[in-house]
Amino acid sequence: MKAILIALALGTTLAAATGASATDMSKTVRVAFQVDVTGFDPQATNDLYSGHVNNALFDNLFEFDYYVRPARLRPVLLESMPEISADGKLWTLRVRKGLHFGDDPVFKGKKRELTAEDLVYSWKRMLDPKIISPNLWHIDGKVLGADELVAEAKQSGKFDYDKPLVGLKAIDRYTVQMTLKQPDYLLIELMQQYNWSPVAREVVEAYRDPGGRIMNNPVGVGPYVIKQWTKGNKLLLSKNPNYSRKYPLTEGETAEDKAIIAKYQGRDMPLIGNVEISIIEEANPRLLTFKSGLLDYEFVGSDLIGNVVRDGKLLPEYADRGVRHQRALEPALGYDFFNMTDPTVGGYAPEKIALRRAMIMAYPTDEYVRIVFRNQATPANQIIPPTQTGHVPNKPNLNQNDVQLARALLDRFGYKDRDGDGFREMPDGSPLVITRSSTPRALDRENDELWKKALDSIGIRVTFNTQKWPDLLKQARAGQIQFWNLGWNSSGTDGNSFLQLLYSKSIGQSNFARFNLRQYDELYEKAQTLPLGPQRFALYRTMNELATVYSVWHPGIFRYQNVVMQPWLLNYKRIPYRQHFWHLMDIDESKRPKA
Repeated sequence: MKAILIALALGTTLAAATGASATDMSKTVRVAFQVDVTGFDPQATNDLYSGHVNNALFDNLFEFDYYVRPARLRPVLLESMPEISADGKLWTLRVRKGLHFGDDPVFKGKKRELTAEDLVYSWKRMLDPKIISPNLWHIDGKVLGADELVAEAKQSGKFDYDKPLVGLKAIDRYTVQMTLKQPDYLLIELMQQYNWSPVAREVVEAYRDPGGRIMNNPVGVGPYVIKQWTKGNKLLLSKNPNYSRKYPLTEGETAEDKAIIAKYQGRDMPLIGNVEISIIEEANPRLLTFKSGLLDYEFVGSDLIGNVVRDGKLLPEYADRGVRHQRALEPALGYDFFNMTDPTVGGYAPEKIALRRAMIMAYPTDEYVRIVFRNQATPANQIIPPTQTGHVPNKPNLNQNDVQLARALLDRFGYKDRDGDGFREMPDGSPLVITRSSTPRALDRENDELWKKALDSIGIRVTFNTQKWPDLLKQARAGQIQFWNLGWNSSGTDGNSFLQLLYSKSIGQSNFARFNLRQYDELYEKAQTLPLGPQRFALYRTMNELATVYSVWHPGIFRYQNVVMQPWLLNYKRIPYRQHFWHLMDIDESKRPKA
């Protein structure tokens, strides 16, 4: 496939800075993704792999401190953390001065400084109905006056970016004032995500597609710019020549952390000038590439973890080479969703709930953990993972495998084999066929086999819609998928991120099940008004029970993440809420094998 080259502005090339503190443009950190990115618009994307890159291209208002535990946010694009009024409604955010976007022809040869107006414009983009931002839930219904502006846009077909918004304005060149309708106790955690990162209005107006998105033309203020993107194959990043931040003054958790901070204090970031991202879908080729020394670190696929770790220890072939290993439970949920608007599996009538419940009970989650995840996961007994606040410890799992009960449930609600072919029909006698969507990856093929075996055991015919992940994602957002499995990773510490996956206003964004239940919505909205604590978490628990009662999802698994690192990779420190901090990493070239 022909590479898409994104040129640096005015045809200039990146030149290595001089001096001992300068970014080393001769160094490259190499990593692999199992899925290609979908695009580079921070307000229009929310998939994990695009997020990894967008963090590096656009930078964040604030981020979790790399070296501090427990996790603590620090300002990045802002001078300080937001100043919040006593009633929690008035927020003042001060943009750090002297930050510049990457060069682009739209700037006509001039350096373009980041201003408060850029933040206001970018956040309005999440509200623009035309963009259909998957991150709308971050800001929807929260900002004073925004609902009226969105209503006007829906009526006229055009969002008026120039119309003053009382709840969101730049009061001077570097200060944003945001007025909320009510206090929001999680907004800071949401705002540290790349979806709140700034874009320049002139870039959007020059490169936007018919939907108002800039998926192929990223221009940010982050440490890197795109040098080359070959879709489905490789992505090359190089230092943004306009990036001027120094290695952060921070606290260290351990003596090793403190030594690293002392070593690099005052150095230009990023430390490494280039990032090479290869798209390698299957776990085995990725691991082989790591073993050959062509990847600097790798998130080991669960199907291959036995080839790397045994009894919790690295095998000698890795340990003897100085490879390091980290394992931890992710702030993530892997789940199977049913499309609640689908005529076969969707709906809220008892017989539809019974069909979904029977499918859930037929599925052997314990086998899924053992066979597909090689015991690098645990069965999920609720929506919220153990890493998040709002998780209920020791909650009974109501999704246990019980084929006999599943068959009895189908019989009771009229799903019977009327023609004697071994497969059931719908209660009205029409064909009953489940279409499960899946990618061609080996892990998904194993999971498909388990689902076919499970559905065969209760007399339900299943077919498979096999396509690449980005294509399935588009279909899912459009409500064109009946039954698929996804994962959700949180970038924060609270369980609200998982509960919004079933909020009706997230349909078309992150509510792939298209679940629309007034009782659930009311509980979700009420929870947003409460501080973190027992009252709020009690509402979380009720929402989880509603999802279980209506059998919207098969909750699936909470998974572990295993990372292996080459001996020459320096400064890698795992943060649960973000996987890649390329601008803080370094390479000891004396330890890297020569080509």
